[in-house]
Parts: sequence; structure tokens; C-alpha cells
Amino acid sequence: MNFHMLALVVVLLVGLEQSWAASCVVDSFTVKEDFDPKRYAGKWYALQKKDPEGLFLQDNISAEYTIGDDGSMVASSKGRVTLFGFWVVCADMAAQYTVPDSANPGKMFMNYQGLASYLSSGGDNYWVIDTDYENYAITYACRTLKDDGSCEDGYSLIFSRNPRGLPPTIQRSIRAKQEEICMAGQFEPVLQSGKCPITFY
Repeated sequence: MNFHMLALVVVLLVGLEQSWAASCVVDSFTVKEDFDPKRYAGKWYALQKKDPEGLFLQDNISAEYTIGDDGSMVASSKGRVTLFGFWVVCADMAAQYTVPDSANPGKMFMNYQGLASYLSSGGDNYWVIDTDYENYAITYACRTLKDDGSCEDGYSLIFSRNPRGLPPTIQRSIRAKQEEICMAGQFEPVLQSGKCPITFY
């Protein structure tokens, strides 16, 4: 390969990398337009997840969303987690959601707390990337941004109203959304075996 051809390849690769980085800027991700929390309320089961760094629910993840009299959304969620490398427990979590920008209700901030002393508490973004309210929902959070605006540490959950799964047409739509949030190929299935609550293994 001569010098001119090598230079052209390098320029093309740099251009592709810059284009990919630009498309993965978190602030460019779109969320569900005109998100309606009342339609979103109810029980959801996680079918797939992309974990953040550190401790995270591993399986049998579900969440129940309710709307208060003031219109605010709260949730109680459950899922199995392994503590100290060997202790498998069913964790109960609670969360409250606020909407920083009323013009964009699909971008919320979530304050969460574990309902036991060994579980963590904190706050994350909670973006509803897409949902049809009746079958599926895709949520996203980025905990740490890189200098270029892409996500350093983020997570996402694919929810279903039915713990047994989703039809192929919806799965195709979900895969397209996973690409849009730059997480294609990073998801793992979430077991839904009804094993909460659970005691020691």
C-alpha cells in the first residue's frame, strides 16, 4: 500500500471515529416525545439490561410505578443481587422522580434508596427513551460523561409488561433504539423466574 493510499485510509478512519463519537453524545439522544407518566404507571418486568459499574440488580427485576395526587411519579422495585460475592438476596428499592424541564417530561431525575442498610442510595438520570405504554419501555441513565460528551458509565433497562417476553416486531424496534443510545451488543438477558424473595444460597 503506497503512502497516499495509507493516508486516505487514516483520514477515513479518523472521520468515522469522529462521526461515531458525535452520534454518541448523550445530550443528542432523543427520549419519548410527550411522555405520559399516567400511561406509564403500573408493573414492568426487566427483560434485558446493560449494567453500570459497581453493584447492580442481577435478575428477577421488576418495578411498579404509581402517580401521586400531585402528579409526581414514585416506584418500588425489586430484584436479586449478590452481596459480598456470595450472599444472594432479594433487594427492595424505592425511587422518586422529578422532571427538571417540564417541556421534556421523558427526561427525569431519579432519587433512589435501598430499603435495607446494605443497599445503596443515590440519584441518577432516568430517561424514557421509548415506550408504547402497553408492551415495552426502554430506560437510560448516564452516570459519568467523557470529555467528548459520550457516556463513560451508563446503564439501560428494557422493560415489558409481560415477564415472558416481547414479539419479534417490537424486538426489532428495541434493537434500533439500542443502537441510537450507543449500547448495541452490550445488553444481557434478565432472568424472570419468580425467585424473589429469596434467602441464602
